[in-house]
Amino acid sequence: MRQALVFGASGQIGFPLLGRLHGDGWRVIAVSRTPQSDQPGLHWLRGDLGHVDGLPGRVDAIFSCGPLDSFAQWYGASSIEAARVVAFGSTSVEVKRGSADAAERDVAQRLREGEDRVFATAGSRDAAATVLRPTLVYGVGRDATLTRIAHLARRWGRFPLPRGATGLRQPVHVDDLAAAAFACHGVAAAHGRAYALPGGETLSYRDMVARVLACLQPPPTLVELPSPMFSLALLLAEMTGRATGLGEAAVRRMRSDLVFDMAPAQRDFGYSPRLFHPRADMFEPRDDEA
Repeated sequence: MRQALVFGASGQIGFPLLGRLHGDGWRVIAVSRTPQSDQPGLHWLRGDLGHVDGLPGRVDAIFSCGPLDSFAQWYGASSIEAARVVAFGSTSVEVKRGSADAAERDVAQRLREGEDRVFATAGSRDAAATVLRPTLVYGVGRDATLTRIAHLARRWGRFPLPRGATGLRQPVHVDDLAAAAFACHGVAAAHGRAYALPGGETLSYRDMVARVLACLQPPPTLVELPSPMFSLALLLAEMTGRATGLGEAAVRRMRSDLVFDMAPAQRDFGYSPRLFHPRADMFEPRDDEA
């Protein structure tokens, strides 16, 4: 029986991945920060990439659904034998590389260094690694973008956007990401490669937000403001303790196209993500257990 080690197994991507592995007959060792109950073929370990006891000496595959930089450090220092490694990164490695925000540039740098370290470590061990780069993730109320928009819109009854927020986006559902990780692990063409994983539909930032608001009950109002007024609204939100977490660089990206090519993933392992049809339950906030 094949055996997999999954980090971030109770998280938004890891949990649906467990179902696919289990359904295919894998024995899974899953790592989570919170206690979980074992099931036939599924053994949980409590810990994270910083420390976890009880890891096996060898598995057939390692899947990382948590922070790439932390996984790269763990993998480089570990002694576990695994012929196959699949790790999630982010398209932020490209998007935030030239950001005006130093913190965002640091995120991109850490992602790049994490990718390089994963590939280098795998190469030194005669293992095959693949890095998957999702775009805007949604689906189970744990993402930091669309769920946050839904939460604020519910609270306020409206959601403001600057006029001209027409930059293109490709939101991707967590189940499609889990399917991609499962599909690519057995494909030789994916060895040593990084793939962008966008969603199946390209739409403007404004239209993406409008669809999120439309699925909520009652639907909050989308309010488009001139840029100076929107900036003032952000300032007032910060002053009143209702800060949106949007920096200048993030607002500027609302007008920029962030579009990625899914063709390599389609060609190599049949990646076929769904269109963006959000439902209210996809944005119900939940505790992050990854």
